[in-house]
Amino acid sequence: MTIDQALLQALRPAARQAPPSGIVEMVNHGLERDGLIPLWAGEGDVPTPAFIREAAAASLAAGDTFYTYQRGIPPLRQALSDYMTRLYSEGFPFDPDRFYVTGSGMQAIQIAIACVAGPGTSVVLPTPAWPNFAAAVGLSGAEAIAVPMDHADGHWQLDIDALFNAVRDDTKAIFINSPGNPTGWTATEEELQQILSRARRAGLWIIADEIYGRFYYGQANDGFRADSFHDLAEPDDQILYVNTMSKNWAMTGWRIGWIEAPPILGDTIENLIQYSTSGVATFVQKGAVTALNAGDDFITEQVARAREGRDIVAQMLSTLPRVQSSPPDGAFYYFFAVDGVDDARQLGFDLIDQAGVGLAPGTAFGPGGERFMRLCFIRQARGLREAMARIHAMLG
Repeated sequence: MTIDQALLQALRPAARQAPPSGIVEMVNHGLERDGLIPLWAGEGDVPTPAFIREAAAASLAAGDTFYTYQRGIPPLRQALSDYMTRLYSEGFPFDPDRFYVTGSGMQAIQIAIACVAGPGTSVVLPTPAWPNFAAAVGLSGAEAIAVPMDHADGHWQLDIDALFNAVRDDTKAIFINSPGNPTGWTATEEELQQILSRARRAGLWIIADEIYGRFYYGQANDGFRADSFHDLAEPDDQILYVNTMSKNWAMTGWRIGWIEAPPILGDTIENLIQYSTSGVATFVQKGAVTALNAGDDFITEQVARAREGRDIVAQMLSTLPRVQSSPPDGAFYYFFAVDGVDDARQLGFDLIDQAGVGLAPGTAFGPGGERFMRLCFIRQARGLREAMARIHAMLG
């Protein structure tokens, strides 16, 4: 054994065995290429709007650079309460004590997992799914149990019986991402009710990732938002909601998110924040306050941009006879397969090298995604049309 091998072997196995990201692999391969159009990550090409940046800059200029509340500054927790009340329960205000500010949606997921799972336990999740969740479960010492979704006629469906049949004696939680990344699958109220009722009976936690709830293209709730566990759950249900400022307000680089949970969990969640990041910078939180309080019009613009992008991609993919796809019900990704292509990872490299377009291979998203490519369509129309023309020329 070499010295380098010995150093690796000395690491904790869960850390050493953390899987490489298939998305990051594509980014590393193509990031510095001149003229490349990057559609591999979950973000658009519009920067955070000026009114949010200015609020954070004013806070920074005022010297808001000290330690602050681990749970988040009170104005931000109130702003989260107000925003969620507008969205889900007008007339029945959310308690600000249900909200805990985290250093990204990813940290919200890590803390949610740390609350309920660890060595000797398991978490069940439908796949294809954002790879970071299963990886975070593995890093906690728990086991992620993948339940592949059904795919037929371009549509994804969750077999709820299969989901709960995968539950074992050591299972502590079920992870539900709706609208889903990368598939765009969006649970109906009936499906959410079935999941919630069965989780209650089994004593399971639900980790609910509803980050893309505003990016919804169906008819429920007048298209304003997707159906949510919030429509069905009681305040003391065993649900940990994870969310982020990244998508609605184009704040991906800010690294700020939140957990929503019953207030009785407050001391535990506060401790987990303290022992990981010790809180989020005040000036970043001040920007988030402004986003939540004054950003509804920007969200409307974001959703309209995504809807237009969805239509552009749908139209151009429909002219490629080898492509299997249908417009997603939610989120802002097209997840499509190409007949005759069995190696999505290699297709990702080829699209970068030959077409100058960066997509994420379905191999990055777990069982069921191997034949697919993920394309982020929340882009300005001109650039997206150019990207689709390049893809069309290569796959046509």
